[in-house]
Amino acid sequence: MSTGQTKRLSYATLLLLAVALIAAVAASNTLLRGMRLDFTEGGLYTLAPGTRAFLGKIEEPINLYFFFSDRVTADNNGLQGLRLYRQRVREMLEEFEAAAGGRVSLQVIDPLPFSEDEDRAAEYGLLDIARGALGDSIYFGLAATNSVGDQAIIEVFDPGKENTLEYDVARLIFSLASPEKNVVGLVSGVPMTGGFDPQAQQPLPPWVISQQARQLFEVRALAPSFATIDPDIDMLWIVHPPALDPLSLYALDQYLLGGGRALIFVDPLAEIAAATADPTGFGGSSSSNLETLFAAWGLEFDPTRVVMDARYGLSIDTGTGRPLRHVGLIGLERSVMSQEDLVTAGLETVNVGTAGSLAVAEGATLTLTPILSSSTESALGDTARFQFLADPEDLLDGFAPTGQQYVIAARLSGTLNTAFPDGPPAPDAATPDAADTPDGGDEPASDRFQSTDAPNVIVVADVDVLSDRLWVQVRRSLFGQQVASAFASNGDFVTNMLGNLSGSADLIGLTSRETFSRPFDRVEALRRDADARFRETEQRLQAELAETEQRLGELQSAREDTGSMLMSPEQQAEVERFQQEQLRIRRELRDVQRELDSSIEGLGSALKVVNIVAVPLALLVFGLFVVALKRRRGAS
Repeated sequence: MSTGQTKRLSYATLLLLAVALIAAVAASNTLLRGMRLDFTEGGLYTLAPGTRAFLGKIEEPINLYFFFSDRVTADNNGLQGLRLYRQRVREMLEEFEAAAGGRVSLQVIDPLPFSEDEDRAAEYGLLDIARGALGDSIYFGLAATNSVGDQAIIEVFDPGKENTLEYDVARLIFSLASPEKNVVGLVSGVPMTGGFDPQAQQPLPPWVISQQARQLFEVRALAPSFATIDPDIDMLWIVHPPALDPLSLYALDQYLLGGGRALIFVDPLAEIAAATADPTGFGGSSSSNLETLFAAWGLEFDPTRVVMDARYGLSIDTGTGRPLRHVGLIGLERSVMSQEDLVTAGLETVNVGTAGSLAVAEGATLTLTPILSSSTESALGDTARFQFLADPEDLLDGFAPTGQQYVIAARLSGTLNTAFPDGPPAPDAATPDAADTPDGGDEPASDRFQSTDAPNVIVVADVDVLSDRLWVQVRRSLFGQQVASAFASNGDFVTNMLGNLSGSADLIGLTSRETFSRPFDRVEALRRDADARFRETEQRLQAELAETEQRLGELQSAREDTGSMLMSPEQQAEVERFQQEQLRIRRELRDVQRELDSSIEGLGSALKVVNIVAVPLALLVFGLFVVALKRRRGAS
């Protein structure tokens, strides 16, 4: 074969390979259209089953308008991280649109300066997050509408809240799919909603947390005694429960066993209850418990023991001019919050006061998933030590941390057993609505002895976490309006729990997701190993330097002509020996750095080969396999 023929054959082979590659790509685009494979750890680009189930139940169309100032931020190097997160948000929204089966419509909008789109973003209430190089507005948010004109927004997508991105979008869509406010039934033994202080002869303002809850939900106060729970109540908010009568306990028992939702706050020593008059008529006890129900569930809560934490104890001002650490007032940080539960996502600090602890009784079918816990530098103390406490430092007398983390707030799972295995208690003529059915229906409901579905209950062993004094400062503005300045995340913590429990059952089980900015674990391991070797070599060099200085000092002191400034031959030899050793150690340090760079470059080269060659080749083989399989089925 001549040289010309060989060249023509080589060109023909390359041309055939190029045509085959183009054909394979076209075939894969046609045959594999709509197929998505998510190989990320934690399914980063896959919606949770609960989200998909919820989207499948939407009955009316929802319109999503994703605003991002693309062209304004294109040339701003300082906003490249924001642009990268923009792509993550857009892909998530596209997943929602695809999973909703046509009931969610997504429109991506670039609001150019002085355009109608920019005016729309401002009208929706989206946040102008920054100013571009020319002073232009920058928007990065989401607006949504339903068929009846209701609107909801995410005013800005915060990269720091990426782990709740799916939940936040799902909640937004849920609020439009079910536009009516969720109903929260409140049973409270403390004056959360305000009242009148008979001792001070002045009105009691409502707590800030109560006001915030009423902005988000329809909060409906229940009577101190109830034999029914209205079926339109989406969840119960039980705070410092009074001594409920048997019929009220039975109604609560059956409600929860039937899948009802509840957020329960109990306390071994609610200082807010002891410090304020109680206009509710519940008795004003500083301790609260649901002992009858807890015992049946297998939930242990000791109302005589308080969690003390030396690590997270808050410093308080006692009027002495010197701040004192109070191990009973605890500022829980993110390290002791659940990293998976959505109700703590994005929180910084939650302050609790004289809180109790929760545990599971031996042999119980109940499971506790901690939401808030103490540190390992904690112990339990008697409530009597906190009553009439003059000096918080007295709590440190005899304080010995147990090394155990005590659960302060938890989500319940498993099986709940009834506290009334013999059936409902005998009706009391003095109890209102005693003849009504426990569920508020027309037909008597059969007794429930176990929960049939997973319980939707969160228990918090502290009531003071709700009080203003632990998380918010309230003042009056110049125009007499109330201004609340939060110094802790208690308010967000409580509203997150209320929103989570009162929403769609499909969304309750959602957890925080992984972030798309993932570290290179192998590279980080290489760096840590190199750093350790660096430190070891540097420490050896420092030790030898100190040894040389000591040796030079000894030689100097041993000389007879101590007044001479010239070095002796022994000193010169010692200095030269150290200089040679110093050069050798520096070479070792350079070798460690070069080895690290070489390892990282080798790893990068391997990743490039995988990305450029192996992955496309694997996709090509897979596409050809699918084509061949379809042809074989068509032929048969």
